[in-house]
Amino acid sequence: MEGLDHTRRMPGHGRSTGTCTPWGAALASTLLAAGISLATSACSPASPVPGTGATAVQQQESDAGPVLREALGSTRVVILGTGAPSADPARSGPCVAIIVNGTPYLVDLGPGVIRRAAAAVQAGVLELDPINLRHAFITHLHSDHTVGYPDLIFSPWALGRDGSIDVWGPTGITAMTDHLMAAYEQDIGIRMDEEQPSTTDGFLVRAHEVEPGVVHEDDNVTVEAFPVSHGTWPEAYGYKFTTPDKTIVISGDTGPSDVIVEQCDGCDILIHEVYSFWGFELRPDDWQAYHESFHTSAPELADIATRARPRLLVLYHQLFWGATDEGLLAEIRAAGYEGEVVSARDLDVY
Repeated sequence: MEGLDHTRRMPGHGRSTGTCTPWGAALASTLLAAGISLATSACSPASPVPGTGATAVQQQESDAGPVLREALGSTRVVILGTGAPSADPARSGPCVAIIVNGTPYLVDLGPGVIRRAAAAVQAGVLELDPINLRHAFITHLHSDHTVGYPDLIFSPWALGRDGSIDVWGPTGITAMTDHLMAAYEQDIGIRMDEEQPSTTDGFLVRAHEVEPGVVHEDDNVTVEAFPVSHGTWPEAYGYKFTTPDKTIVISGDTGPSDVIVEQCDGCDILIHEVYSFWGFELRPDDWQAYHESFHTSAPELADIATRARPRLLVLYHQLFWGATDEGLLAEIRAAGYEGEVVSARDLDVY
């Protein structure tokens, strides 16, 4: 988007040339010092780690510290899904739940959202009972962020949800909603007109197309949308949640941009997408060009977070390409970030 700086790169952070960049050498040194070995790359030993192949990262230990399993205060963040388009069964599609005074607000609706919410209930987060899910904010209309939209509309309705839901998103969310209603017309008719008990309004959606600025405000939260640069997408947004006790910024999918720094500016939690630069160097040139335009690397995120100064940086929607959570954290550290940081997994609570 015009006016957004998404061209900054860390020194030496460009496409792989088969030579070890200064940043890559620093990362390799940091990883080895931490006891983490790289598979074959320009900055790693010539032979791959035994038993792993050429794209694996071996992780022996992590300095990330324990993930916060119990959060204090009236606001909690539950990572329902950290996944990317790759079909990793341990990582559901991207979705973050922000719970304020018992009310859940979802950001993005990746595949598996309702079952992940049910899993959170089983883990003790009772507010995420699917029939309680009534507010969702979509960052952009990529399929991996919206395949769970019909799941949110229809699955809780079949479980007994009454009352309509509200969904905010970029231009096109209204059309997507209308098409989903048309696609499930027979399902709606059977559930409404035949013998199955159902509510009359639990599937209804109020779709809101957002512009930058405050898009929702109630007694629990003020939600602001801000534009981010996600490659060629005409509209993509991040969201800032201000609650009585926390400020939370979610990047959505984005290339590196100063807008994240401006929106966070010392926020309590910054939840940001990321890709492994080590894995990036092993990718084909055409995929490297794509990811440089559409996403944010670990060293780029380290620079952003250093200037944004969150109390906690949470990595999500991670692109690993053979790396690990510990490897991503080591990349962040090697690029100079000194703040608190965790690499999220599904159902983590902050």
